[in-house]
Order: sequence, then C-alpha cells, then structure tokens
Amino acid sequence: MRPLLLVLAVLVAACGADGPGDETIPAVTDSGVLEVGIGDSVRYGDSPQQVGSLRLPIDAGEGPFPLIAFIHGGFWRNTYDSSLSEPQAANARSKGYATWNFEYRRVGDEGGGYPGTLDDIATAIDALARIDAPLDLDRVFVIGHSAGGHLALWVGQRDDPVVVPRLVVGQAPVADLAGSLDLGRGAVEGFMGGTPEQIPAAYDEADPARRLPVKVPQLIVHGLRDDDVPFEVVAPYIDKAGDSVDALIFEDEGHFDVIDPASPSWEATLAYLAGI
Repeated sequence: MRPLLLVLAVLVAACGADGPGDETIPAVTDSGVLEVGIGDSVRYGDSPQQVGSLRLPIDAGEGPFPLIAFIHGGFWRNTYDSSLSEPQAANARSKGYATWNFEYRRVGDEGGGYPGTLDDIATAIDALARIDAPLDLDRVFVIGHSAGGHLALWVGQRDDPVVVPRLVVGQAPVADLAGSLDLGRGAVEGFMGGTPEQIPAAYDEADPARRLPVKVPQLIVHGLRDDDVPFEVVAPYIDKAGDSVDALIFEDEGHFDVIDPASPSWEATLAYLAGI
C-alpha cells in the first residue's frame, strides 16, 4: 500500500443544491447521438430515475473538457438524491470540468438494489460515449460518496466497460460490502437482497473487496471523524488493494465534510485530479 496522506482539517458543514432539472431530452439509445449543452438533462434509460444533469464549464473555451461523473450516496436508498453531489459539481465546473451528476434506481424504486443499481451505474457512465458534447473521454473521473463511493469503486472494477475512467474516487466509500453488514441499519443486506452466505455469487460481482486487484487507479478520501462509515471499516480494503490505491485521510473531517466544496479534502481531491 502507498503511504496514507494524513491531513489536518477543520470541520465544515455540508450544503445542498438542486439536482437534475425536470426538463429532459430523448433517451440515449445504443446507436443514437444527442446534442447537449450547459444545463441539459439527459435520460439514459426508461425508468424515472435514469436521468442525469450534464453541464459544461462556463467561460472555459470550446473544449474538449475533462469530466467528473458524480455518484451520490445515501446507503443505496431512495430517500436521497443527486442534490447531495451538486455543490461539488458546481465547484468542479468553476475549475474547468464538465460534470455528469446522475440519478439511478435505488432500494425502494422498482428495479432498484442489486443488480439493477449496478446496471444503471454502468449504463450511465457508458452513455457518455454516445453524447455529442465537447468531452475529453480520456479524462473521465468518477467520484462517489458513501454508498456512491462503493459504486464508484465498482465502476473501476467492472467488466467490459465502454468508457474507462482515468481514476475513480471513493469519498468515505463502503468499499467492503461483506465487512460492512453492521452499517446503516442493515443497508448492505437491504441493497444486496441477502447476506454473503446466502448469495455469495452476488457479492463476488458487487463487492469491490472481492473484485481486487483493481483495473482502474483508485483514490480513497476519508475523515477520521466519520461515524457513518468509520475509517477502520475501510482501512483493510486499502491495505489489501495495495499500490493501485492512494488515500487522503483527514483527521478532523466527518462523513459529510468530504463532500463539502469548502473542505480541505475537496481541495486536495481536485489537486490530485489535476496531477494525473
């Protein structure tokens, strides 16, 4: 494992913003190409949740632009939505990144949970290849928080992707499903539909800890004051993953501080992206 970077940080409050708009354009089909611009919403499937907000940076030239795809968290439950990620996305656009902040089917939605959620994540990332916009697909970064961090890590380990990210970032990620059964009042079992003993093949497919070694470089960003996904739950994954994973660890940040665009951890994350 590469050395952890321990950063002293100050706790700051998380903030919210609106997610994708209600106005959508036709779905991205397997053979279709769409012209989109700043603020457009793109429907990448037929389900109500299969929609995202694609936005280009303002006053950044003609592109092509590097892109950050955001996967929000919420323990895979439909109580939460992409508004959790929009403050970061807005900040990223101010730094010259295009952003793809999308929804997906979650537990409580028809077809949500394993395997439908994974299908949505894969489809949403691969849809970027079929969108007619000035995007640099060689510089796609996938960033997810909490359960979205699990999904981001999984994106970097999945089979036969159309769009291959340059880096996936797990912010306080649920990186080891089988080792996280006590988190979130049974959130992992609710998402998977059973325990590792009951459905081992499903965990083999969905659990980043079981899909090592990684295929795409990973960055894990975590706060030591995180009570929702404690760092000690994630540390064994970092050790097991070895040199393919870097980690930025912040002594004074909690679970939601890592998604605050004013936090030191977000500043450090953007600096890391700029360097690769």
